[in-house]
Amino acid sequence: MHLHFSRLWVTAWLGFFATAVMAQDGGKAPSPAFKLTLGQYQSSGGGEAASDSTDINLRHSSGLGNVWVGRYVAPARELIQDRVGWDRNIPVGVLRLQPSAQVATGGAWNGSLGVETGEDWYLGAGLGRTNLRETVNLNFDPNDAWSLSGGYRWAEGASLGLVYVRDNRENPDQQHLHLIWRTLRPDGERLTVDLLFKRGLVEDELIERSGLSLAYDWPRWFLRLSYDPKVNFTPQDMWRLAFGTRF
Repeated sequence: MHLHFSRLWVTAWLGFFATAVMAQDGGKAPSPAFKLTLGQYQSSGGGEAASDSTDINLRHSSGLGNVWVGRYVAPARELIQDRVGWDRNIPVGVLRLQPSAQVATGGAWNGSLGVETGEDWYLGAGLGRTNLRETVNLNFDPNDAWSLSGGYRWAEGASLGLVYVRDNRENPDQQHLHLIWRTLRPDGERLTVDLLFKRGLVEDELIERSGLSLAYDWPRWFLRLSYDPKVNFTPQDMWRLAFGTRF
């Protein structure tokens, strides 16, 4: 299936930059407001041919939240998928609401709603839904799922947290558990370590695997390397390299 360049992509870019201009006019946009990410993915194993894919994503942050546009290209599958999305953190008393929404070419959409409370110690829960249209899952966690999170944030910027995600729709056996450690480094740099434990059915076989993601952020640049076995509960393993800049 080949999804051609569509009016959605053009409309997304126009809306994206209109949002950016309005936010900057309001003087509330953080600096730097833009984040550009380039991703290179390599899938292999499972008795299937190895393949490469790429993704480009541009995000803008403002008082309106985060707005992004992206394009995913998988030449071996003759697949191109464009997307546009939004998320925001909304304080409501002692709670923080975290809604998100995304639409993609081919008529696919997904959304989520999370809630979190606490400052140093925190707890959170969330629910995600899609319309079950064929799409590329670049979240890599189950999308039709509920989630629980909790952890501790230190005043100097370090944090240690757990995130549990479990499908509650078509594949309730699929589940992810993340252990995430973030720590600040000198000169405004940051290291993030995400250890993944996953369990679920892959072609009627119950699998249990572990994955790892390492990310390093400089003030303007960032780099992330991930290994995800049985990615999206398919037979193949995936290596992901992502890098980019803030401006």
